[in-house]
Amino acid sequence: MASNAKSTPTRRRLPDWFRTSLPTGEQQAVFNTTKSAVKDNKLHTVCEEARCPNIHDCWASGDATFMIAGQECTRGCRFCAVGTIKRPPPLDPDEPTHLAQAVASMGLRHAVITVVNRDDLPDSGADHYKRCIAAVHASSPEVTLELLCSDLAGDHDALAHLLDQSPLSVFAHNVECVPRLDKTVRDARASFSQSLEILREAKRLRPDIVTKSSLMVGVGETDEEIDEALEMLRDASVDLVTIGQYLAPSAQHLTVDRFPEPERYDAWADLAISLGFSGVASGPLVRSSYKAGLLVRKTLDPDNEETMPGAYVRVTHPQNGPPTPLKTDEP
Repeated sequence: MASNAKSTPTRRRLPDWFRTSLPTGEQQAVFNTTKSAVKDNKLHTVCEEARCPNIHDCWASGDATFMIAGQECTRGCRFCAVGTIKRPPPLDPDEPTHLAQAVASMGLRHAVITVVNRDDLPDSGADHYKRCIAAVHASSPEVTLELLCSDLAGDHDALAHLLDQSPLSVFAHNVECVPRLDKTVRDARASFSQSLEILREAKRLRPDIVTKSSLMVGVGETDEEIDEALEMLRDASVDLVTIGQYLAPSAQHLTVDRFPEPERYDAWADLAISLGFSGVASGPLVRSSYKAGLLVRKTLDPDNEETMPGAYVRVTHPQNGPPTPLKTDEP
């Protein structure tokens, strides 16, 4: 007799290499300080909102990725744990000040600022992002700044305003998945091609700023498609790339398709460097902002001997900044 019960997708068991440890002693104290700074300044972090598996590791090191422009996103990508809302509340005019105070109080060397999509705003939030970056730089000029930006709905004018005279060291935007999987993984308003053009234009506008992107694996792609995506990113003059394993935030999110062995990430790192990326972090637990400051420092400083546990890191050290693009774009 047939059963009427609905079947639910079976959640894959995590391989042994996903085991992490909680901070203790001095690291626990640093974790608590970081958590307090975030709470006291009424800030949101992607570490919490996206349920990042590295939150204890990063916060125990005094690193945090701040999320601005709201706690919920106007898009609904199938992989993301951040909430979705059609009509977000107005931007907080005090957010730049609160963000600057938090960064100053934490003694950071490198700060990552990420954003939710704000498709409800004419400039997708670009001016607000610019003011947040300026406020942090004014209070902590010694801190290198990285913006993990949205695609700004493909608006190059908004991007130009954002980057004009910006003190950013790194402009990052994630393509997330290989082109074939756009409709499966991402919101309908996002695409690999649109993301790629934002990255390409950012480098054209500000060749002095390091550009960065990230790929998830385990959402239905093949190894060969990751190889091809890396080639396309480098063709767009992207300098840094991170590659990490997708983990489903809940049973309602996109199901994990596979868990590549750690050695596969080593091969992708080798390929990235051979293509001309100036730096790559590749490993199962790597996320786009994981140890972001360390990756930048190792990329720009040939004498840097810091390590990144749990990730395969390769860097090159060009004499005059990031490596020459595979193809040179004319202004």
